[in-house]
Amino acid sequence: MANRLVITALTSLFLSFTVSAEVLPQQQLIPGGLALFDLGTAATRPKVDIKGQPVMTVATGNGTGQHWTAIVGIDLKSAPGKRTLTIDGQARTFSVTKHNYAEQHLTVQNKHVNPSQPALDRIGAESRAMKAVFTSFSSTASTQWQPMIWPITGPISSPFGLQRFFNGQRRNPHSGLDIAAATGTAIVAPAHGTVVQTGDYYFNGNTVLLDHGQGLISMFCHLSQIDVQPGDQLQAGDHIGLVGATGRATGPHLHWTISLNNARVNPMLFLDPQLLPEANHEETSQP
Repeated sequence: MANRLVITALTSLFLSFTVSAEVLPQQQLIPGGLALFDLGTAATRPKVDIKGQPVMTVATGNGTGQHWTAIVGIDLKSAPGKRTLTIDGQARTFSVTKHNYAEQHLTVQNKHVNPSQPALDRIGAESRAMKAVFTSFSSTASTQWQPMIWPITGPISSPFGLQRFFNGQRRNPHSGLDIAAATGTAIVAPAHGTVVQTGDYYFNGNTVLLDHGQGLISMFCHLSQIDVQPGDQLQAGDHIGLVGATGRATGPHLHWTISLNNARVNPMLFLDPQLLPEANHEETSQP
């Protein structure tokens, strides 16, 4: 691809979990979090699903007898309570606890709060196109977990999960991470994957969706310029496009969404908080 930027790789991620904590994302049993399940040792990949949606499984070790872990996304808009997943046909449950995210009040153009009927038709078509990506599952991905790098550096202007109010009206919670940066700042792939969709969307502006495999999708929004196209194969650090303020945005920034098994989850769980710039530590201290 075009430019490859050198970004500091992630170091070990802390997990209160028993299997290979140094290479797995962080468990957080709240809406917008992740549940990790120890699947034991097997020569082949276990089959795991939740509500009919395939679940990511990763392995540690080499050769036969690899140790497997399931990584389950818990959707941000889901209610607390018990969840059931199926592991090789056997049911297993876990509990999701309530979490109170902070509020954020923003002022945007009225057309982005109360769209016209033609705009609603466009929004619906775009939503269906994105849903097709979020519900997809590529079983050909590597069995090894690939820790993610930052797509850009900069202060976090809006943390994940904020309950948002646009022009005083309550809307969906913030399902991504906003990283502030100047227009034209280069954006790179946080991990290897395939570009599966690009477009200029009503709310998201110029957008790129990157499939990392096994239902793990990155979405990058509000770009001023897209420099990839569907079918492109990217490695971590490969150039994607440039930061902008297209779509529903109050200023230039990158909105980064991560979806796992069609659940919008906190990108911070895939990164090591110890590698955040000092400016970001203060921004992410909200509940």
